[in-house]
Amino acid sequence: MFFRMITGAFRRQWKKMLMIAMTVALGASIATAMLNVMLSVGDKINEELKAYGSNITVVPRSEAVISHLYDVDETEEQAEYLPEETLGEFLTIFWANNIVDFTPLLDTPATVNGQEVPVVGAWFDHHLAFVKKGTTYERNTGIINLRSWWDITDGTWLDEAKLKGDRYAMVGQKLAATLSLKAGDTFTVATDHGTETLTVTGIFESGDDEEGMLFTTLSTAQRLTGAEGQYKKAEVSAITSPDDELAVKAAKNPDLLTGDEYDLWYCTAYVSSICFQIQEAIPQASASAVRQIADSEGKILEKTELLMALITLMSLIGATLGISNLVTSGVMERSAELALMKAVGAKNGQITRLILTEIILTALVGAAVGYFMGYAFAQIIGQRVFSSSIEMSGMVAFLVTILVIAVTLVGSLPAVRMILRLRPSEVLHGGH
Repeated sequence: MFFRMITGAFRRQWKKMLMIAMTVALGASIATAMLNVMLSVGDKINEELKAYGSNITVVPRSEAVISHLYDVDETEEQAEYLPEETLGEFLTIFWANNIVDFTPLLDTPATVNGQEVPVVGAWFDHHLAFVKKGTTYERNTGIINLRSWWDITDGTWLDEAKLKGDRYAMVGQKLAATLSLKAGDTFTVATDHGTETLTVTGIFESGDDEEGMLFTTLSTAQRLTGAEGQYKKAEVSAITSPDDELAVKAAKNPDLLTGDEYDLWYCTAYVSSICFQIQEAIPQASASAVRQIADSEGKILEKTELLMALITLMSLIGATLGISNLVTSGVMERSAELALMKAVGAKNGQITRLILTEIILTALVGAAVGYFMGYAFAQIIGQRVFSSSIEMSGMVAFLVTILVIAVTLVGSLPAVRMILRLRPSEVLHGGH
């Protein structure tokens, strides 16, 4: 009997039920899209920001400016450079997979045609193979990805794998104009440690002071500085989690953390925990966050998540109001039917369950349609904003179902109140 009454209601009020399903589908689609994007947005934003340079700098302890954050003893004998062989240690830390790219840097003043020129040695697209305790770690890394915003105006990137030898350079646009250099030209660089004849592979425009610099291979810079097998600084680009209260506390002094706090901090990809692990792997180094970038990541992520949460909330409020109006008008249209049910002995609870069952079943159909619509919206957002797909989470499907049921129940409250106040004698005899 109960089932027959529900199917009869669907047949008689299918247009109203369709409107309810469409209202729910719209709200559910927005909620599905926003929630799935929220779960992926952290990594997506981090990946986008990685295109704008490194967020961690590694230098010898003697040059560290914030070494006190990690209780570094500055009285120890420290070197001006770091051994190149230590770069492989980046691949051995707990959060090695979060380190997207890195490069060593070695700068030195030099002269070209009698003019003083800043020379920077770096890895460009370098294949690193590092063996530790019988395990081989491999990674292609270098400045090509760390300077992805460079616009090559003449020639190409310096490709270490394809070029024979290491006597090549890339020249900033301003410096190239001053020295009258173009791709393919050769020139001589001189320092106190010797001279090198280099070939220009490309001229780049960066929009900053690097346009006045000359970039060459690390090995060439090592010969020009007399620092064979060493580097002065490393830039690291890592995907990190936004700082919270625990991260701030740990950054001041990890020794102040309790055991559980330390484990949580160490096993979370905070920029401070990655820096700490780099220092564990390379004791003679000090790693510190580039705060402007690290802080920006957290702020952008928080604001983006807040915006998406507000959009989700507003869509659900809109769906609630739409359901409320549609269900209330439906009850008003069926007032005579409901009054007759009461007159023949139906209780308020039985009638309420009947109406809510009809609406919830309709809402669940709308939620299913909305979920697939939300999947499509999420992929559009992912491709347009992040140029990648958004992974759909099973948890979102469960959460959207719960939200739809809650929204449906809240939106049905005015109709339930109307059912409870409905008096058969007034409705059936035309009274008010």
